[in-house]
Amino acid sequence: MTKFRLLMSEALRSIGANKSTTLAAAVTVLVGMFLLGVFIGLGTWLVSWSEAKKDELAVHTFIKDEATSKQVNELRVMLESDPRVKVGGVTFISKEQALAIMKKRAPELTENLASNPLPASFDVVPNRGEDTEGIALAVQKAKLAAVEDVTWGKEVSKRILQLARGIQIVFLIAIIILLVASTIDIANTIRLSIFARRREVEVMKLVGATNWFVRGPFMLEGVLTGVVGSLAAILLLFLGRELAVPSILPNDRTSAEVQALPFMWTAIILLTVGLAIGALGSGLTLRRFLRV
Repeated sequence: MTKFRLLMSEALRSIGANKSTTLAAAVTVLVGMFLLGVFIGLGTWLVSWSEAKKDELAVHTFIKDEATSKQVNELRVMLESDPRVKVGGVTFISKEQALAIMKKRAPELTENLASNPLPASFDVVPNRGEDTEGIALAVQKAKLAAVEDVTWGKEVSKRILQLARGIQIVFLIAIIILLVASTIDIANTIRLSIFARRREVEVMKLVGATNWFVRGPFMLEGVLTGVVGSLAAILLLFLGRELAVPSILPNDRTSAEVQALPFMWTAIILLTVGLAIGALGSGLTLRRFLRV
């Protein structure tokens, strides 16, 4: 405990004696963590949106008007037994229900109909959007007597899946690049701070101080700098979320299914990353000055 108090007092003394470099390091952490927080919020929202779009994909299996109840049940059993189909994801749409849906969507097309031309159908929701085409092709290959046609929006589903994969890949690459760039930038800033005190490090080594005793105050200084910068970034992100986001994206236009990562988790990630970058940046940068 005494050693920790000594290391902490040395770290605080060093921060007070090198305000400019400490401020530069804290601002660097702030900028890096703020950008990381924006990427996390925007990236996870886009990933959530792409997953919601994938969940909207479905297979529409249209039934012949002359199909018997036995043939329809045979089709239902086949669809429900497919492991790629979500449990409870097979919904029967009667001819009357299909006409009612069409009246809501396009009333001008149903004004003067003498009879109901729409077929009954099964709407099939897959476990994963990627399984949509496989389920549709399986129904086509089965060639059941009840099946009149199978549609799954081939081109639309293909574009949605490509877009979802693209968003996930871009988000992952952007986070990696930002983390690497932030680490390098913060390490360089801390290197300047340590370089300014290289004589102090050399003297401590010459009088017999161990590497960890020398490294301790600098790592604590890096940790404190990282925490302060991260907390400032979290505060700015909170203010932006409360003040800017509502004016850009009103609440009535957001969907409960499409949400970014909860702010609490974003704050924990930023605080952890800022702390780790501060400690690692100080510890790794100091290694060259410990060779005395």
